[in-house]
Amino acid sequence: MICHLCPRDCGALRTEHRGEGFCGMGTLPVVARIAPHFGEEPCISGTRGSGTVFFSGCTLRCLYCQNHEISLTGNGVTLTPRELAQGYKMLEESGVHNINLVTADHFVPAVLESFEIYRPNLPVVYNCSGYTSPKTLKLLDGVVDVYLPDFKYMYNKSALALSQADNYADVATAAIKEMIFQVGAPEFDENGLMKKGVIVRHLILPAHTRESIAVLEHLKRHFDNQVLVSLMCQYVPCGKACSDQKLSRKITRREYDKVKRVLFELGLDGFTQELSAASEEYIPSWTTEKMPNESDPFPPAGSDGPI
Repeated sequence: MICHLCPRDCGALRTEHRGEGFCGMGTLPVVARIAPHFGEEPCISGTRGSGTVFFSGCTLRCLYCQNHEISLTGNGVTLTPRELAQGYKMLEESGVHNINLVTADHFVPAVLESFEIYRPNLPVVYNCSGYTSPKTLKLLDGVVDVYLPDFKYMYNKSALALSQADNYADVATAAIKEMIFQVGAPEFDENGLMKKGVIVRHLILPAHTRESIAVLEHLKRHFDNQVLVSLMCQYVPCGKACSDQKLSRKITRREYDKVKRVLFELGLDGFTQELSAASEEYIPSWTTEKMPNESDPFPPAGSDGPI
């Protein structure tokens, strides 16, 4: 395929196993982990976990990426759409509350094909960087129930320096507008689990409180009660950030309290973390847990058998 999936619109040639674009990935999904995950917001993780599918590769190059072992290297297992669908079924049978697609922007056509093969009777969560093309999001209309985008930056200087993402704030704003159009205001079931809606995440970076406050003010101005806001303080130095003058430390209590106070003053509804969340123990293991390659519960292509 000639790829125009992400906002870079690079028109790169991608075959099943190789790609010449910014993400460097082929068209077949590369997956680093399929397993229940308990580190999401309470309305996503619940008591039985969120059924996460962590995709390798990324359309960003975040200097501080906590998932850099898979986002920058492409490490993982290549799956066909049928095998990916089998992963959903495996997660569903484990009792998770939802299917959570983490960083899937560059594999959307294969993801759509996988849901044609098997659609779990669970909400589908789309967990992304916010640097997502509205045109690509339109392909997901009717498939995704809950959107979980980041809103990382307001200032283009930061976006370029830290993630190589020109015009990040404009792209993320347009993307979130499309998400809201598709799924509407937040809805919850009788157990407080999210059924539909948008949660916008913002990770506070050390020495970047001005950036964080600008993001919160922007979210209030443009989206207000149409979304929930998840203010995150879990930053720990990873990858190249360990040698960066500003990013080589965790955020301080003073920095967190300063930003959190603005969140409350603006009246933004959502979630906050305890400062103890800034720990490497919350970063998933990429030792590729059980993958769906042992048996195929689905009928062969073209079969009349039921799924």
